[in-house]
Amino acid sequence: MVVQPYGRPRGHRSGTFAVTAALVGSLASAAAVSGCSAPADPKPAGDPARTVRGAADALVRAGTAKASTSMEMAAGGTRVTIRGEGGYDFRRRTGRLQVVLPKDAAGASEHRPITELLTPGALYMKNRGAGVPADKWVRVDTTALDDGNLVTGGATDPGAAAELLRGAREVAYVGEVELAGVKVGHYRGIADIAVAARAASPQLRGALAAAAKGFAKDTVPFDAYLDGEGRLRKVRHQFSFSNQGRTVAVASTTLLYGFGVAVEVTLPDRRHIYAGKIKG
Repeated sequence: MVVQPYGRPRGHRSGTFAVTAALVGSLASAAAVSGCSAPADPKPAGDPARTVRGAADALVRAGTAKASTSMEMAAGGTRVTIRGEGGYDFRRRTGRLQVVLPKDAAGASEHRPITELLTPGALYMKNRGAGVPADKWVRVDTTALDDGNLVTGGATDPGAAAELLRGAREVAYVGEVELAGVKVGHYRGIADIAVAARAASPQLRGALAAAAKGFAKDTVPFDAYLDGEGRLRKVRHQFSFSNQGRTVAVASTTLLYGFGVAVEVTLPDRRHIYAGKIKG
C-alpha cells in the first residue's frame, strides 16, 4: 500500500523521503527525566528574548546531554505520539536516538525501534521499513528536506531544536517551575525560522534555511525551560504544515538532562547504506 504523505510542507521536493508520512500514515489505519541540579537562580536578569537566544550557546558549553523526544500529530482523527531516547553532542552536532512508534490502533502490531544518527547535514536511519532491508541504513540529506529534519524523522534534532531559539522574539518570562527536581525558568514566545537560520551555527544553518522556506508559517510558537546555567532543559515547539488545503499541527518536545555523559556516534560504512527505492 502506498502511504500518502501526511503533514507535508509546501514546496515539497522529490528528494524528501516523507519519513514522518510513512510512520504516521501506517499508524492511522490501525520518559522519566532526570539530571543534575543547577545551583544558580533560573530567574532572568535581563531581556527574556536574549536569555532564550543564548540557550544554544549554553548547551555547547555543557558539551553533551541525554535526550528524550516526543512528537504528537493527528492522522485521520487519531492522535499518535512517536517517542525517542538517546544522547546528543552539542559541540560536534551529532546524536543517536532510538525512535519508538506506537502500536497500531488495534494494538496488534509492534513496530521495531528505528535507530537514528543525527549529523550535520544528514540523517541516518536503520529499521526504516518501507522495503529497506533490516541490515541497511537510509541516508537523508537534511538540507534537501523542506522541514530541515525538524519533524521528518519523527524526532526533532536536539541541536536544531536549540538553534531554532536563536530566532526567538516576543518572549515572556512565565515564571519559575520545577522540572524533575530542578528549578527552571519557563519562557514562552515565537521563533522566526529565517532569523534562526541566519544566526545558527554553520553545521545546522543549511537545514534551518531549508525549513525557513518549507513551513506553512514563518514563525513557530514555543515554550522553553532553562536552568540557572542557561541550559535548555525542555522545549516544546508547535509546527504548522499546509497539506492539501488544510493546516496540520505537529507538537515536538525535547527534554535534555544528564549533562556531560559520553555520546558516541559511529557512522555506517558506505556499503551498508541502502541505495534502492524507498516506498512511502
